[in-house]
Amino acid sequence: MRSIKDLINLRGRRAIITGGTGHIGLAVGETLVELGADVAVLDQDAAACEERVRKLTSDGSTKVVPLPCELTDEAEVREAVHEAAGKLNGLDIIVHCAAKVAASRKTGWSVPFEDQSVDAWEDAIRVELTSAFLLTQEARRLLASSGRGSVIFFGSIYGSSGPDMGLYEGTEMGNPVGYGVSKGGVLQLMRYLATILAPGVRVNAISPGGIWRNQPEAFLKRYNARTPAGRMATEEDIKGAVAYLSSDLSAYVTGHNLLVDGGWSAW
Repeated sequence: MRSIKDLINLRGRRAIITGGTGHIGLAVGETLVELGADVAVLDQDAAACEERVRKLTSDGSTKVVPLPCELTDEAEVREAVHEAAGKLNGLDIIVHCAAKVAASRKTGWSVPFEDQSVDAWEDAIRVELTSAFLLTQEARRLLASSGRGSVIFFGSIYGSSGPDMGLYEGTEMGNPVGYGVSKGGVLQLMRYLATILAPGVRVNAISPGGIWRNQPEAFLKRYNARTPAGRMATEEDIKGAVAYLSSDLSAYVTGHNLLVDGGWSAW
């Protein structure tokens, strides 16, 4: 019987991280690299990818490569899968954490519902949901042939519950409908793929609660009071879930949405 140390070891495994230059992308990258995986950092800004590669390869123990890609472009997404596999000599893991966020400057995004635009809605669906479908579809044979394929999508508490708009009163924050709808779609995509890609590829999701990013004090107090853990999440809180679902610790887990929300969904 293997030890926990052996089960969590990712030495020799190859991973793509979408949204790899973001806050969550950094936590995911640090986790996979620390556990021994080689990583392709996928994001739209080439310079940011290069910078994140430098940050993740400080000790040189694993291979980390940049993978600039525009996730709204189908051809680029499909090509990125094969480029990553070529650079890493295969593919075992996909972690999809790219997302449109409330801070997006897209017109018609983080505004009242009646002012939200079709353009912003479709952009969110394209980035958060369609690209997840494309990546997994294109990578399915590579993941299956590895014998230990694992796909992790990032959902959200708002993928399975509606927003409490009272949290945002008196702030410039919002909760665009396109975000929650795309995250709900991601969770159903996860369930669908978990059944049709089995048994060779496992597909799961991580749904974080709100993550602390210097939000206004009024929002923070309300959010903390609404959450059993009494605080917002940090990127570090995500690391254990990533380690679990990417490794053989979860070898018999597929089709699961792992809530990392401080108990938000418990009441």
